[in-house]
Amino acid sequence: MGHTLAEKILAAKCDQSDLSPGQFINARVDLVLASELSGVLAIEEFEKIKNARVFDPKKIVFVMDHFTPAKDIKSAEIVKKCREFAQKHGIRFYDVGRAGIQHILLPEQGLIAPGDLIAGADSHTCTHGFVGAFGTGIGSTDAAVAMAIGEMWMKVPESVKFIYHGKLPKWVGGKDLILHTIARIGVEGARYQAMEFTGETIENMGMSDRFSMANMAIEAGAKAGLFEADEKARQYVRARGRDDGLYLRSDADAEYADIHEIDVSHFEPFVAVPFIPENVKPVSVLNHMEINQAVIGMCTNGNLEDLRAAAEILKGRKIHPRVRAVIIPGSQKVYLDALREGLIEIFIEANCSVSTPTCGPCLGGHMGVLAAGERCVSTSNRNFRGRMGHIASEVYLANPYVAAASAVAGRIISPADL
Repeated sequence: MGHTLAEKILAAKCDQSDLSPGQFINARVDLVLASELSGVLAIEEFEKIKNARVFDPKKIVFVMDHFTPAKDIKSAEIVKKCREFAQKHGIRFYDVGRAGIQHILLPEQGLIAPGDLIAGADSHTCTHGFVGAFGTGIGSTDAAVAMAIGEMWMKVPESVKFIYHGKLPKWVGGKDLILHTIARIGVEGARYQAMEFTGETIENMGMSDRFSMANMAIEAGAKAGLFEADEKARQYVRARGRDDGLYLRSDADAEYADIHEIDVSHFEPFVAVPFIPENVKPVSVLNHMEINQAVIGMCTNGNLEDLRAAAEILKGRKIHPRVRAVIIPGSQKVYLDALREGLIEIFIEANCSVSTPTCGPCLGGHMGVLAAGERCVSTSNRNFRGRMGHIASEVYLANPYVAAASAVAGRIISPADL
């Protein structure tokens, strides 16, 4: 019997030739990741280990991105503790002005290669499956242990294959595919499983769209969201200074817990309505829904290609007088590239606010917190009650085209309706 992509990557990390779902393993990690929020907790647990030292400073990364630039004294103290720990142990530390949102920053910096195992104290570490790496979220205690010994204990997940057929219609991208998929299987539909995305639609899809899909695998409960590392992935990592990695693919006779085939040729943009990502509707049935805010960027759709999509809609237009629009590039490099392309000028002329890279509004931290009764259309990944602010506010998840068009119209619409 053959093996899935997930099984092959994990087998390579524990030097076993034959792994099966349900088997428990100790696997070597290629990178341990934490933000300031998870990092400070991991530090507290790490310091409980007698005479602990980090296993490899080059394989541990702290990225300050959730409440940074520090929004208050408490945030500043948390970041300070992480900074001092990083300096003491010589680990990689990305601070304000030199950083970005962790999941965009790390592959951009050449820290992720196909076949890597990334243990991140952040649930959206699954994002790194877009280049064929096994990224998975872990708790802060597990992160502390991984920093000390360079391994993580885990169960080999079952795999579920999603095969996408057809050509993507105009205004439809990876965000719409993953929203449709989550709606199809539910937020627990892939619980502790590896979601494997394949098919001719995927083969023709750009890396930023794959990024968005892998990022939201956790919203279906998945342990990882994986794409085969094909030639596009190879070119992507080579452009960022990596020419190594494991370029693996599932065997033709690999066994899956389930297989879903999805035809995308008649899709329109989708929107996840409150208060759970599986509540997905076609954008065309929501055009009566007025909004107060639009947030475009952050991790799920904060790559340069996503900002280009928003700028395509906003160029020569103004956002609705009732709407606040916040644009958040995913990293300093994305920001600079957008500036050089003239995208930032387009956003400012459209009356948008452009923020330094931060997760801020996604988790109701800062840079766009909602008041009671307000509605926001966002390119982020979660729309739970109170996620972006007041418990009586609402968040609608959409792709950058829809978010930008809605900012202009003052209500949720398709770009085709502008």
